[in-house]
Amino acid sequence: MIVNKKIEQASTIDSKFYTSDSIFSKSKKIFENTWQFITHESNLDAKNAFPFNYLDNFIDEPLLVVKNKDNIINCFSNVCTHRGNVLVEDHSTVKNNFFCRYHGRRFDSEGKCIFMPKFENVIGYPSATDNLTKISISKWRQFIFCSLSGDLKIDNFFSDMEKRIGWLPIEDFIFEPKLSKDYEVKANWALYCDNYLEGFHIPFVHHDLAKQFEYDEYSVELFPYSNLQLGIGKDGEDCFDLPTTSVDYGKNIIAYYFWVFPNMMFNFYPWGLSLNIVKPISKDLTKIEFRSFVWDKTKLQIGAGSNLDKVEQEDEEIVESVQRGVNSRFYNKGRFSPSMETGVHHFHTLLSDFIK
Repeated sequence: MIVNKKIEQASTIDSKFYTSDSIFSKSKKIFENTWQFITHESNLDAKNAFPFNYLDNFIDEPLLVVKNKDNIINCFSNVCTHRGNVLVEDHSTVKNNFFCRYHGRRFDSEGKCIFMPKFENVIGYPSATDNLTKISISKWRQFIFCSLSGDLKIDNFFSDMEKRIGWLPIEDFIFEPKLSKDYEVKANWALYCDNYLEGFHIPFVHHDLAKQFEYDEYSVELFPYSNLQLGIGKDGEDCFDLPTTSVDYGKNIIAYYFWVFPNMMFNFYPWGLSLNIVKPISKDLTKIEFRSFVWDKTKLQIGAGSNLDKVEQEDEEIVESVQRGVNSRFYNKGRFSPSMETGVHHFHTLLSDFIK
């Protein structure tokens, strides 16, 4: 699965990456060793305990985010250290501690085991193994992420995005459930990302969207664990009112498309942010979560971010076609356009590095 670092000489990743059950299972370590979006901080304001499964239907690790009285956010294993019961089932309010409804074991908001009935004569109790395992958690703006390994610092993934669009008042963007939606795509998760990571297909697949872009000025910038596709609009298209301090000042930018390895897409439009999370289910089935955070609702129906559902349907149709194609006995690898597919090549080199 090695991909040549030089795009002019490289071939795409082997088609088995998209079609093999064993490679799909092996790819779990990609997600175990990177950062995953969990929720947004406003979701912890009214109820401070947020249980979730780390990548449902794939890794399925039960975890729990807790915001304590000092507004410090922690993440723990959501499994009781006594007999393995899932501790918190629903988004709820926890005051100073929480307990297991199976045998009454109690934990404080730091995950420490503080009480267990009928354990007076247990030698070595309590010990560190009675406490909940703490999981690496971090926040970028109001967005909360966790990592099962925590080996890579989150700044490696988000610092370049912060430098570029840090002038945006992202904390003021308001989550809008009515504009948020889930999709299921009959394709491998990485194929969906491949499609996102290049604008090469826009004039062929997205005819209406293509009318808004200056296609020849579409550009990609690569960073260690992320990249940016810069959407330049035609004259008259709704664009960002950029501050003079922005490196993009003077450009007619209608969209910033930031991708964060391995499966997060931060699409900034003049109306706000469409955050897309790509969640593997099987080698040929993927869940896509669209989460909308609105900054200026008067701009929702104009510009490049105005008809996201139509664009998504067009993308799904072509990606599902590609999934059928890569199953062919006559297809193994392709080649990259050095001018148009640098984002895909960058993704494939990261995949090959992580899956070794």
